[in-house]
Amino acid sequence: MKISVGLPTGMEGLMYPVPFSTPKDIVDIAVHAERLGYHSVWGNDHMTTQHYVREEFSTPPNYWEPLITYGFIAAATKTLRMGTGMLVLPMRRDIVVTAKQIATLDQFSGGRIEIGIGVGAYREEFEALQPHFKAHRGNMVDEGLHALRQLFTERTATHEGEYYQYRDVEMFPKPLQKQLPLYLGGNNKNAILRAAKAGDGWMPACVEVDKLRDSTNMLHDLATKNGRNASALEVAPQYIVYLGKNREEAIAKFKQSQMYNHLVSLSKSTLKDQGEVAHEDINLVGDAQHIIDLGLKLKEAGATHLLGLYFAVNTMPELLDQMQAFAEEVMPHLVKA
Repeated sequence: MKISVGLPTGMEGLMYPVPFSTPKDIVDIAVHAERLGYHSVWGNDHMTTQHYVREEFSTPPNYWEPLITYGFIAAATKTLRMGTGMLVLPMRRDIVVTAKQIATLDQFSGGRIEIGIGVGAYREEFEALQPHFKAHRGNMVDEGLHALRQLFTERTATHEGEYYQYRDVEMFPKPLQKQLPLYLGGNNKNAILRAAKAGDGWMPACVEVDKLRDSTNMLHDLATKNGRNASALEVAPQYIVYLGKNREEAIAKFKQSQMYNHLVSLSKSTLKDQGEVAHEDINLVGDAQHIIDLGLKLKEAGATHLLGLYFAVNTMPELLDQMQAFAEEVMPHLVKA
């Protein structure tokens, strides 16, 4: 099973306090991840501050644009892969420019880019950027995914869709990877169907073990019905981590984090279907053996990649320490499983 780290490109005020990380810190996390043997780093995509974050913090958070950030990380690393978790396509109206940026990054990094695509957790953010543009964001993601595939593979591309239009575009160079991985993010059935029909993988967030098993079976069934090789699809859930000396200490630290407040805020949107199971029981919170046991259950339920693990800390030194402890005490037991 692959293990990767969440990169706080757009996490201040959400998962982390304000301020949290500088540009140097972001690069340092990636270099640290490569040194410790993580598969990749995954940054998220925000353009403006959410309403509840403005109410909580008097200082605006810094959101670093992930694709530009990866240009710097690619130059500072050699083998580490870089992914977006998620790139919010509805906020990126020019799909040709987006495709060009991704292809350029893949070329300059030596073929180390993976792209997770999503609708976005906060519709208010989409509406702030495009107050007069009416769109069904899920349909926009479907159309954008098709457009990216076309631009990445065809000599010349033309598309006349509801949300994206371009004509006779010859976009070169293509990505260095012949099949640049494109994942679909989201916990609901529509996201699973998108991944089954056209994605290279599915990226849910904070899914309880039994629900992950059921959803993975659904993903595989839908992929097979659509004539695809279900076993080739990555199942790449994202989880929160806090590794403590014992379970009680870990839960206490987890509940003191900005991360915990963020999960509570998502209970009305991204995580609204998780039910009554406590956040600390769904996520990787506990001592090393507890986390290993839960990680092995997630693998048995279908997970192939614990993608973009976010550590529930409030400072950069804590983050680097947690990354190292997880890599030394937990990761070897999950990677070799």
